[in-house]
Amino acid sequence: MSLTDVCLQNTNDSFEDMTDDFSKFHDALLELIKSFEQENVLVKAHSDLDSKIIRIYGERSDALALAKAGLEEVGELAYTTAEHHPYWNMLYNGSQILKIVLEKWNQTLTEEELKEISWYTDEIKNSIKNLVTRNE
Repeated sequence: MSLTDVCLQNTNDSFEDMTDDFSKFHDALLELIKSFEQENVLVKAHSDLDSKIIRIYGERSDALALAKAGLEEVGELAYTTAEHHPYWNMLYNGSQILKIVLEKWNQTLTEEELKEISWYTDEIKNSIKNLVTRNE
């Protein structure tokens, strides 16, 4: 067996170990959640095992709260990507529009907020024009 083969096998074994470890953690977490349910503490868990993501919510979490939490993660991607990615500007400005909308979901948007949304929309349009130009 060559050194490359050994390295590849070690990498595959490590990946499988991480997958197994995450799977074990996931299973243990589900058991913990069940134990809390027996104490009448309801918790929601949504898992994406392929991405190794588990989200845990309280029983009274509503769709708006979940959307705001997800948007925070989108914002984090926009902030950490910065201008190094060609879609950064669209992601950032789109997330800013959504942030305003979600914050005012049960209220009326002010004229100032509508102007701000319009400005973000113009920024998205400019980004699209720049991408079209680059692709030509």
